Amino acid sequence: MFLLVLLMGVRRKVVRVSKVYSILLADDHKILREGLRSLINKQMDMNVVAEASDGVSAVDLSVDIKPDIVLMDVMLPKMNGIDATKIIVNRNRTTRVIALSMYANANLVSEMFKAGASGYLLKDCAFDELSRAIRFVAEGRIYVGPGIKKVLSEAFIDMLVRERSKENEKERLTVREIEVLKLLAEGYINKEIADMLHISVNTVARHRQNIMKKMNLKNTAELTRYAIRKGYISV
Repeated sequence: MFLLVLLMGVRRKVVRVSKVYSILLADDHKILREGLRSLINKQMDMNVVAEASDGVSAVDLSVDIKPDIVLMDVMLPKMNGIDATKIIVNRNRTTRVIALSMYANANLVSEMFKAGASGYLLKDCAFDELSRAIRFVAEGRIYVGPGIKKVLSEAFIDMLVRERSKENEKERLTVREIEVLKLLAEGYINKEIADMLHISVNTVARHRQNIMKKMNLKNTAELTRYAIRKGYISV
């Protein structure tokens, strides 16, 4: 009798899950991936099926596994998260990408949505928000975290999603220029940046020159202040 009562109690606690979302984590920080995996796998409707430490691996794994959701860092080695997102969504329309980034920057948000991302969150968000975003995006909707809404108006977000931005391309930094700008502002020299991004020193110098010209910057100090002001690096 006692066993029967116990089993009935257990049955009451069983929660039926109609769908378990498969998730791929793409981030170059192992400790962050481990923390996310632990939290996500505690959710009954979510399961981390693979991890990638760079953009190339994220693309390869996504093509092979076809996860429901990819949590994508924007700034990844070998291939940045924007280019990786573009390839992933083009090759598999059922996989949705959520950007998980340190940077609340309009340029990066714009490029991620144009690449095909379905959501954008800051890494300092609470896990409750992240899990809500995963479920939201898995249903085919667009999710923009509160931290991003602080820097973008609702009208601008809507415009980004519909790809109606008509900004002058010549006055905007490319994804590669943003990567170079970030590393320059963090104090790396041209040779170090070339090694990190797998490009030539001359290419780094050309990107630096283009950044200075586009943004009307005169020296490294102004470049660093610009990067901080625009949210590419934190103080």
